Amino acid sequence: MARLTGLFLVLIIALSYGKDLKNIRHEKRKFPEGFLFGTATSSYQVEGAWNDDGKAEGIWDRLTHARPCTVKNCDTGDIAGNSYYNYKRDVEMMRELGLDFYRFSLSWPRILPTSFSDQVNEAGLNYYNNLINEMLKYNIEPMITLYHWDLPQKLQDLGGWTNPHVVDWFTDYAKIAFEAFGDRVKFWFTINEPREVCYQGYAGASMAPLYNMSGYAEYLCAKNLLVAHAKAYHLYNNEYRPKQGGTIGIVVSASWHEPETENDIVAAEDANQFEWGQYAHPIFSESGDFPAVMKERVAANSADQGFFRSRLPEFTAEEIDMIKGSSDFFGLNHYTSSLIVRNESVNGYHVSPSYYDDIGVIMYKSNTWEDIGSPWLKVVPEGFYKLLTKIREDYGNPTVFVTENGCMQITAGLEDDTRVSFYKRYLEAMLDAMDEGSDVQVYTAWSLMDNFEWMQGYNDRFGLYEVNFSIPERTRTARKSAYFYKELIRTKELDMHYEPDMSVPMTIDEGH
Repeated sequence: MARLTGLFLVLIIALSYGKDLKNIRHEKRKFPEGFLFGTATSSYQVEGAWNDDGKAEGIWDRLTHARPCTVKNCDTGDIAGNSYYNYKRDVEMMRELGLDFYRFSLSWPRILPTSFSDQVNEAGLNYYNNLINEMLKYNIEPMITLYHWDLPQKLQDLGGWTNPHVVDWFTDYAKIAFEAFGDRVKFWFTINEPREVCYQGYAGASMAPLYNMSGYAEYLCAKNLLVAHAKAYHLYNNEYRPKQGGTIGIVVSASWHEPETENDIVAAEDANQFEWGQYAHPIFSESGDFPAVMKERVAANSADQGFFRSRLPEFTAEEIDMIKGSSDFFGLNHYTSSLIVRNESVNGYHVSPSYYDDIGVIMYKSNTWEDIGSPWLKVVPEGFYKLLTKIREDYGNPTVFVTENGCMQITAGLEDDTRVSFYKRYLEAMLDAMDEGSDVQVYTAWSLMDNFEWMQGYNDRFGLYEVNFSIPERTRTARKSAYFYKELIRTKELDMHYEPDMSVPMTIDEGH
C-alpha cells in the first residue's frame, strides 16, 4: 500500500509540472551524441589593457572615464580580468573544465584603431591569434562574436548604430576578421543581443552610449543592425564559407513573457514580438520583416502623436530578401522571464512616444519566483522550456545554439549552491524541450569567470571561476559550479542529485 501511495504521489507531481513521468523516475538524463558544451565572455568585460598596444577608445572606455561612477562602485573595464595578459591561464581553465568550445568576442577598437579598414593593428591580431592557437592546441573550438557592445568611440561620434553607414563599417570589420582568423575559426556570431544594443544603448539609457531617445533611436538602430548583420552573413556565405567551411549566425537575447491571466495572452505575445521577435522575425520567418503587430502598433501610435510617418523605419524589398534566412542557427541568450498584464492602467503608465508605450503592457516579476537577490533575474526554468518550444513552433524548428545562460551571485565566494541549482533546473527544462523535438545542439554557460558586468561593474558575479579583482594577478579560482559543469561535460549527462566535491583539486583531465 505504501509503495502504491508513493507512486501515486510521483504521478501527481509529474502531472502538476506537465513533465513526462520518466524524467522524474530517472535521476540521470543523457545529452545527444555530439552535443557541445562551452562557456563565454566578451572583450571589454575580461580583456583589460584598455589602451595598450595600439588599442583605440571604445564606447565603454568613454563612458567609464568621462562619466565616472555612472557604473556601480565607479568600476571600469580598464583592467578587468586582464585576459589580454592572462590568456594562457584562461585556456588552462577551459582545459580544467573539459570544454568543447569557448565563445569570446573581438574588440573592434583593438583591431581597427581608426575604426575603419585603412589601418589594422597587428598587436590586436596577435593577441587573438595567440588565444585561438592556444585553444586549438588542446582541441578547444574557438567561437567568435564579432560585436559584443565594444563599438569604437569614433564611430559613435558619427551616430553609431543609428547611422546607416554603420552597415559598411561593420562589414569591412567583419571582412578583416574572416581574413585573419577564418582559417581556424569555424563558428561565427555577428552581433550579440541586438535588443540590448539598440534599446538599452540608444533608448533606455542603461548601456553605453547612454542615449535617451526612446521611440526613435532604438528603431533606427534595429534596422541598421539587422541590415549590417545580413550583409556580413552574405559576405561570409559567398566569399569565405566555400574555402573556410564554417557556420555563422546572430545571437538574440530572449526572456519569456508569461500572461498574468488568460486575458493577457495577446499582450504577452505582443511583448515577445517587440522584445525579441523584432530581431528574430525578420531572419527566421517567411516575411523577412518586423513582426506585423510591431509595425501596426508603432504606425498607429505615430499617427496619433502627429508624426508624418511611422517612427519604425521600413525595410526595402532588397533588404528584406537579404535579411530573410541570414542565420545558420538561432543563437539564444536566455536568463529569466516576466509576467505580462494589459489593462486600463497601461494608459498613461508609459512615457509617450516610447518603446514601452508602443508595446502597451506592464512587465513585472512574480513574487512566487525564486529570488536570488537580483531585481531582474528570477529563477524561472519553465520559461526556458516555453521559449524553446515557441521558437520550435513559430520558426520551423531551427537549430538552436544556447549562447548564454547563467545566474549571478552578489557576494564573493566559492560555495555558489544557488548557481549549481540554477544550472540543473535550466538544463532540465532544456532537455524537456529537446525531448519534444527542439533542435538544441550547443549550450554555453555564462560565464567562464567573473567579469565587468556593464552598469553593475564587478558587483554581479556570473563566473564559474571567481576572479580576485583586488590583486594585480587577477587570480582565478574554481567555484562549486565549475566542479558541477566539469562533471556534466565529462559524463554528457545531467544528474539532478550530483553534489560537487570541492575537496578534490580542480585539475586537467587527460586529453585536455
